[in-house]
Amino acid sequence: MHDLDALWAFLVAGAVALVLTPLAARLAHRVGAIDRPRERSLHDSPTPSLGGLAILAGVLAAGAAFLPWSGETRGILGGAAAITLIGAIDDTLEGGLPPFVKLAGQFAAAAIPVAADVRVENITLPFVEPLDLGDWGVALTLFGMVAVMNVVNFTDGVDGLAAGVCTIAAVTFAVIALSLDRVEAGVLAAAVAGASVGFLRHNFHPASIFMGDSGSNLLGLLLATIAIQGVLKTAAVVALFFPLVILAVPALDATFVVAKRIKYRRPVYSADRWHFHHRFADIGFSARRTVLYLYGWTVSLAALALALRFVPYSDSDGQLNAGWTIVMASFGLAAVAASVYLVLVLEILKFSRWRERQLRKEALSEAAIEAEIEREVETGEFESLQQPR
Repeated sequence: MHDLDALWAFLVAGAVALVLTPLAARLAHRVGAIDRPRERSLHDSPTPSLGGLAILAGVLAAGAAFLPWSGETRGILGGAAAITLIGAIDDTLEGGLPPFVKLAGQFAAAAIPVAADVRVENITLPFVEPLDLGDWGVALTLFGMVAVMNVVNFTDGVDGLAAGVCTIAAVTFAVIALSLDRVEAGVLAAAVAGASVGFLRHNFHPASIFMGDSGSNLLGLLLATIAIQGVLKTAAVVALFFPLVILAVPALDATFVVAKRIKYRRPVYSADRWHFHHRFADIGFSARRTVLYLYGWTVSLAALALALRFVPYSDSDGQLNAGWTIVMASFGLAAVAASVYLVLVLEILKFSRWRERQLRKEALSEAAIEAEIEREVETGEFESLQQPR
């Protein structure tokens, strides 16, 4: 019965978002919420934003129909509406909101569900006693929710990427939450997945609308609340690892970019072309190929999270089952292989493009350039790349 509620929530949210997204695009044109191409942009023409309004409408419609009207539900949906409004203002204003005003708005929106008891009070870890967070629980929950909002926001830089990654993450959270009898979180996750899919129909390359900050911050807040209510509040021994694995791709992207900004002494909120999707574009990938590669990486990690939940690799006494451990290891190796492959694609192709430009200055033939690059990649005998400043 609960699985049917989740399925209906997915379908209702998807239908509402699908129908309302073109209306959100019209509204964006009327109020001037247009994302115009800039130096770091991967789109060529002005594109309406405010897609987050359609995603919110889908989630609210499904939530009203299939979620109990409890204090936690009101807190989550209230926080969702608040962050969507803040994001919509940011999308509409020329130049957007000042970074610290936007950050304050994110904390204020996150405080609404936290005040409704959507918070982490203890964490279950393998092989040790549960960690009681005490008074730190509220602060850590607030910072965690704001962090996820910004992680998703960082991912939203190429047609269909954030919506697709969030769809995969939400579906995975829904399956895990329902299996742990966290019904409300599972239904909410299904609604988020449905709304993201409905919006994605208009956002996949070539996109007719962007979700904007109104959408990326909304999805980040909702995924964070789902992770808290559906996973972190359970007694599952690997509860902490579920959100870390499921959201690994956007989290790694954000970590890489922030580290680069700190390294080169730039503000962490400054814009640049160091995101994974920019790096793929720099080595010649199309927008569709970029998002499909990143979708695949996300799916491999989502599969690992599902395996952690459903593969019975150990018994209640912690004894490993040899056969199921091999199955579990296979999922882990697949996720690692996908990660290593993408790193190699990025680094080797980046090197190849850079070295090709260098060799052209030496007036070599195309065949000679190709042979030299192939030799250097195979032998590892090449100069280290200089990172752009």
